[in-house]
Amino acid sequence: MRVITILRALPAIGLLASVTACGTSAVPDASGSGTTGPATVERPSANPQPVAAVMPDVIGGNAGRASEQMGAKLDMVFKDASGQGRTVDDPAEWKICGSQPGPNQQITDFPVVFEVVQVSESCQGATSK
Repeated sequence: MRVITILRALPAIGLLASVTACGTSAVPDASGSGTTGPATVERPSANPQPVAAVMPDVIGGNAGRASEQMGAKLDMVFKDASGQGRTVDDPAEWKICGSQPGPNQQITDFPVVFEVVQVSESCQGATSK
């Protein structure tokens, strides 16, 4: 009986020894099926979609605050809408009468143009031609 019990255990011991020995190998897997890299590879789309941005409605607002809201990365210019051709040195002293593109329109061209007048002036009749 004792011999039969040992003989039954031998295949299990041999199988366990072979699995343990094969668990790690000093030879790299040449099949390329290793899991050292990411599971999926991201490739750029053949037809990338443009990033869409919409112009907020800033008409009547302070040009300095609009500049902060839009962010430093946006290419924008402030243009004197009074027709006097004044330079806008400090946008905080100006208010917005119009914008190109207009409010709620998609921004597709740069720079974004803010048509402005000084805070004490009226936008009525202001044109930036």
